[in-house]
Amino acid sequence: MSVGNRIVKRQRCVDKETVAAFAKLPVANVSDAMARVFAGGPNLRPMHRDGVLAGPALTVRSRPGDNLMLHKAIDMAVPGDVIVCDAGGDLTNALMGELMLAHAIKRGVAGFVLYGAIRDVDAFRETNLPTYAAGITHRGPYKNGPGEINTPISLNGMVIEPGDLVLGDSDGVLSVPYAMLAEILAATQAKQSAEDQQMAAIHAGTTDRSWVDRALEAAGCQMQK
Repeated sequence: MSVGNRIVKRQRCVDKETVAAFAKLPVANVSDAMARVFAGGPNLRPMHRDGVLAGPALTVRSRPGDNLMLHKAIDMAVPGDVIVCDAGGDLTNALMGELMLAHAIKRGVAGFVLYGAIRDVDAFRETNLPTYAAGITHRGPYKNGPGEINTPISLNGMVIEPGDLVLGDSDGVLSVPYAMLAEILAATQAKQSAEDQQMAAIHAGTTDRSWVDRALEAAGCQMQK
């Protein structure tokens, strides 16, 4: 196969039960469970109205402004897939618009993460298919290639391999490596349980805030009494 112009078969994939378990949890808490050092980048913003993105990654590497491999990925997708496309973050030409969106919905695609631009943004808001992109432009794409499907990609330093879990909510996008799914799920569920207890204490007026002054003292802050 020619590197830079190839389509590979996905070898492993996060299961539906794990996807459903993660979909109930805030992306922020998953991020905390991953030491707060992984992110798809703050410029990947939701183009849909609301809702949660969760599913296995079908990865695409595309030449900026070209969507031939993205078309092929939609044709290859199985229901529940999240198509993640690294197009270099270029915003000159849109990677997809209303027609491709309709085809993807017909195919059962769970959503998109596009490190590039879209157009026909009203259609994305109306259909409300979870879609994250770096920008919007009316200028259409080219369809010449090259590119890759189902090879590792990186969005702002966050590596995504085919079959990894891709998550998104209003706070942004995150990917959980396949090999760490069980560990990260358990840590996130524990984090969520602790936050539920904190929220209950806040509402009950029993929160212990003494840690704030202790932290300030440890940092050498001088406070007038």
